Amino acid sequence: MDTRPLGTTGHEVTEIGMGTWNVGSDWGDVSPAEGRDAIRAALDAGVTFLDTADVYGGGQSEELIADVVAEHEASPIIATKAGRGLEQHTAGGYTRENIERFIDDSRARLGVDALDLLQLHCPPTDVYYRPEVIEALESLVAAGKIDAYGASVARVEEGLKAIEYPGLETVQIIFNPFRQRPAELFLEEAARRDIGVIVRVPLASGLLADALDSESTFPENDHRNYNREGDAFDVGETFAGVPFERGLEAVDALRPAVPDDWTMAQFTLRWILDHDAVSTVIPGSTNPAHVRQNVEVSSLSSLNSTQRQIVDDVYEGHIRDEVHHRW
Repeated sequence: MDTRPLGTTGHEVTEIGMGTWNVGSDWGDVSPAEGRDAIRAALDAGVTFLDTADVYGGGQSEELIADVVAEHEASPIIATKAGRGLEQHTAGGYTRENIERFIDDSRARLGVDALDLLQLHCPPTDVYYRPEVIEALESLVAAGKIDAYGASVARVEEGLKAIEYPGLETVQIIFNPFRQRPAELFLEEAARRDIGVIVRVPLASGLLADALDSESTFPENDHRNYNREGDAFDVGETFAGVPFERGLEAVDALRPAVPDDWTMAQFTLRWILDHDAVSTVIPGSTNPAHVRQNVEVSSLSSLNSTQRQIVDDVYEGHIRDEVHHRW
């Protein structure tokens, strides 16, 4: 699998990584065994970048990664996140003391002396206007508890503000054919500053995997059930913020652009990777076969101009008015 530099961290990572939100929580019942099998499938397929967070299953996702890595010959770069575990998720909670506590807990669960990459976990916008938060992260690098730091952002504007800090190495952001705004300015600025760009929610919670239809139902503990209106967290994390029925219509319109021997998920991931500023994409799956299909995207050819135009037309006709101004 092809690799790309992760900003200026010195790491080259596979352009297809793996997100592990779904092996921790919020996607229905996933057993630890299923989670380990999915992570193992990714490492077996050559994936060298795993993304997790301390709140995914109260640390379960980190623990499952540690279990698999301990028994595997691979040594992937592991990125985790901190901040969402605050009792009250406010900017004032992002103190050095709290951040260090979260980091120490993640280090223990992952069984490492230093975290490869620590990302602020979609903090309130005001955090990016508090230099003392970045100063705290710098001090934790100096203390040897983290090797590098970045931010997972909810909005383009937050990403643009975050990369003003010279020590910040990476930004994780939602970017896919249904969330195209990052391509207007953010990706260009990130490339200019040598920022590593990690793309999450690439498949819009399954919509862009063409795995859902109007009859699809979701368990009570699946965010695609309980967060459709943003009742639990930012609605942009669920179906990329696209109303479910509108998303299904858009997928129907997009389907003619997908080659017969590709899946919709592969087409989507290839569209994302055709943007050179992207360092790695982190689709999540508990199905080892789907994990392997995702990895195959690295060897697929870039989309042609006709395919790209269809994607743009679908976005303009079905999606833009729903999401573009919001994130």
